[in-house]
Amino acid sequence: MSGVEGRVALVTGAGRGIGRATSELLAARGAKVICVARTERELADVGLEYVVADLGTPEGCTRAVDEAENRIGPIEIFVCNHGIGSAHERVIWEQETNVWDETMRINLDGPFHLSKLIVKGMTERGYGRVVYTSSTAGIVAEHAGSAYNSSKHGLIGLMRSVAQDGGAFGVTSNAVLPGWVRTEMAERSALQEAKDRNITTDQVWEERAELYPAGRVATALEVAELIAFLSSEESSGVSGEAIRVALGSVW
Repeated sequence: MSGVEGRVALVTGAGRGIGRATSELLAARGAKVICVARTERELADVGLEYVVADLGTPEGCTRAVDEAENRIGPIEIFVCNHGIGSAHERVIWEQETNVWDETMRINLDGPFHLSKLIVKGMTERGYGRVVYTSSTAGIVAEHAGSAYNSSKHGLIGLMRSVAQDGGAFGVTSNAVLPGWVRTEMAERSALQEAKDRNITTDQVWEERAELYPAGRVATALEVAELIAFLSSEESSGVSGEAIRVALGSVW
C-alpha cells in the first residue's frame, strides 16, 4: 500500500514540468489529486481533476482551496510548486521594481496565502504533508536574479515556519531544491542566455550539464519522486528540511 493512497492532494503549477510529473506520480500511487494552474489547456491535458486560478492573488488562492475541498475533500497533501522564473531579471541596480513585485506576489505571497488556508485544516484533523518547490537558488544566489533568489530563500523560511507551527499537530513541512531541470521555465532562461551570449540553447544546456558530476541535469520525475516521498505517511520523521535535487552539485 502506498503512503499517499486515498489521500487528497492539491498540487500547484501542475500543468507542466515538475508539477505535472508530481501530479501524475501521486495519482499513480493512489492519491486523489487536484491540479491548479493558470492555463486550462495545460491542466486539461494532464487528465486529472483541476482548478484554474491565479495564485498570485489572495482571491485566487481562496478560490482554488475552496473549490478543491468542495469537490474532492479536505486537503491532506499540499504541494506548492508554482512560480515565476528569473529569465527576465537584471542585475540589482537595473532591476525593475515591477519585476520584484510580481515575483514576490507569485513565488512568496501566493504560497503564504495557500499555506494559511490549508494548514489550519490539517492541524484540526491531526495530519498533513506540505512540500514546497524552492530551488538551489534558495541557498546559493544566481547572478542577476535578486527577485527570484529572494523569493526562493523566503520560501524556505516559510517552509520552516510551517514545520514549527504545524509540528505538534501531525503536520510536516519540507522543501525540495532542484538544480537545473529542463522544464519550460528553464528553457526560457536558456533562450535568454543564448541570446545574450550569442550561442545556441543546446550549448547553454551542455554547460549546465557540466555543472553536475553526473554530466546531466536532473529530470522532472527525479524531483517528483522526492516530493512523493515527502508527501507520504512514511516521511513522518522528516520536517523543516530543504533538500537539494542537484546530482551532487551545489547548483
